[in-house]
Parts: sequence; structure tokens; C-alpha cells
Amino acid sequence: MRSIWNGSISFGLVSIPVKLMNATENHAISFRQIHVEDGGRIRYRKVCELDEEEVPASETVKAYEDADGTVIPVTDEDLASLPLPTAKTIEIEGFVPSSAIDPLQLDSAYYLSANGVPAAKPYALLREALRRSGKVAVAKYALRGRERLGMLRVVDDVIAMHGLLWPDEIRAPEGVAPDSGVKVRDAELDLADALMNTLGDADMDTLHDDYREAVEELVAAKAAGEPVAEEEAEKPEGKVIDLMAALESSVRAAKESHGEDGGEVADVHHIGSGRSGGAKKSGASSKRAPSKKTAPKKTAGKKTAAKKTAPEKTAEKPTAKKSAAKKSAAKKTSPGTRKRTSA
Repeated sequence: MRSIWNGSISFGLVSIPVKLMNATENHAISFRQIHVEDGGRIRYRKVCELDEEEVPASETVKAYEDADGTVIPVTDEDLASLPLPTAKTIEIEGFVPSSAIDPLQLDSAYYLSANGVPAAKPYALLREALRRSGKVAVAKYALRGRERLGMLRVVDDVIAMHGLLWPDEIRAPEGVAPDSGVKVRDAELDLADALMNTLGDADMDTLHDDYREAVEELVAAKAAGEPVAEEEAEKPEGKVIDLMAALESSVRAAKESHGEDGGEVADVHHIGSGRSGGAKKSGASSKRAPSKKTAPKKTAGKKTAAKKTAPEKTAEKPTAKKSAAKKSAAKKTSPGTRKRTSA
């Protein structure tokens, strides 16, 4: 890996020489702009808006435009003269639990490498101290002409640094959440839980960029002069009218994609209060409402017992009153009469 910055980590009075390297890479396909008629490359040139002449890079400097439109030139020498302690130092300010860092603040990621043999021991010391504490270090550093905030943590046996946005760069989510009057029913939560359980854990190692692969195939086909296969993209559906039906269909589809039997995924009974019963879930039981199979057992218990004790009389299901009438009649009539009556 090529280092993009050389400096040191300041850990109290301990200075650790390090190299900074990019921990990520961009695999997105880049395009050029060309002239459609002749295929000529379209390039952007820096042109002065006053004399409309192209200006070389050696004649350009930075400038700050004030609110009233006044332009104030700021040279590289001006910036270099500013007191910036973190110009070549990653200054550790303190340590916090990793949960104290809002993921919204996370920016670019880097690896820090010990720069030279003498740096190996203090580098390993900071790494093991971070590992044992279970915390991350918050630091300041300067890169590409500005001071930045960073977070140092241990990845395998390497100290990694994530650039962080300053706290005042995070916008408050005002007006983003839906109306507070929206209510979610228990039955809907049950189905959402069932869908999450069916989808299971995401295998991060198997995820890849399908769009990039499609673009690569498109470019290869056009370069070979082959016809480009056109596939109709799935059109997104409109707004969901029946949320319960959509959840049930989602659970069924997820089960089928995992090789399970879709079947009936939920049995919802609407009660007068507007709340619904629970949902049958694979691999999980709901505590909010019993499943459909458990309720009928209580009412069918006597009938089941009756069938086991007298299976020969299942074709005839006399009521209690008729059975009592036959018994009283049997005392007054002869056995032959009873046979004719039952026939």
C-alpha cells in the first residue's frame, strides 16, 4: 500500500512515527465525456471570466468570497504560516466507548502503519492498550489543508483511523420522521419480526455490486460488436394499501427463497378495539397472542375423549336429552321393542 501521509501519533509524551494509508478503494466504473459526432474527448479548462483566456495552474490561487461578494486571495504561504499543531501529528485527545461515536460522523477510513523499527514497540503498546480497554481514541489531525477529527480503533493487529465529521456538521433530523400519529399494531410487528427471522443474518462477504457487473458486461459486449441484451427493470410498486397483506406476502416470498414452504404465514383476528392477534412465525413464538392451533384444543377436548372411549358410536351423535329419553324408555319396553325402535 502506498502511504498518503507521514507523521506521528502523539500519545501523551509518547510519539509513534506512522504512515497513513487508504483502507478502502473505489471500484465504481468511471466514464469520459465525448463529442457524439466525432468521438472527441470533452475536457474542462480553467478560463478567466474577465479576459476569457485560459489560465495555467501556476497562475491560480485560492480565494475566499465574502458575503457581500468581496474576493480575498489566500495563498498557500498564508495557510502554511498558521499555527497548526496537528500538521504532522495525530493528537489523541481522549478515549471513549465506541458506542459514543454516532455512525453519522464516520467518514473516510485509513490504516496506520508503524514507520520504522523504533516505532514498532510504542505502536504495539497503543494497540494493545486500546484492545484491552475496549475503547476508541478520539484525535485531531490535519490532512489536505484542513484540520480534521478522527477515531482510532484496532482492526486485527492494525490501528485503523476513521475520519469523523465535526459534531456541528451533523444536521438535526427535524421534520424527517413521519407524523407522530402513526400507530403500529402488535400483529404488524409480529409479521415484521417473522420477516426479519426468515431473512436471517446478512452475509456481508457475499454482497457485491450487481450494477457494476452489468455495466462491465455492457461495455464488453459493445467493444466486441455484439448485440446488447435489454432487460426490463422491475418497476417499483406504488404506495402500500394493505400493510398486513404486504408483510404476509413478503414473509411467504422470503421463506420460498430460502427453500422453505411458504404456506399460511399468519392468522389475524380483528378485535373490537382494533388490535389484532399474533402471527405464526417460523423459529419464533409470539408472546402477544396464542396461535390458531392452540385455541381449538380446549373446546374439542371432550369430543376427542368421547371418540377414543366409544369409537363405534361416532356415526350417531345423540344429544344428552335423547340419550336420557332412550334409557327411561328402555325400562318400560321389552328388548325386542327396543330393537325395533332403534331400527
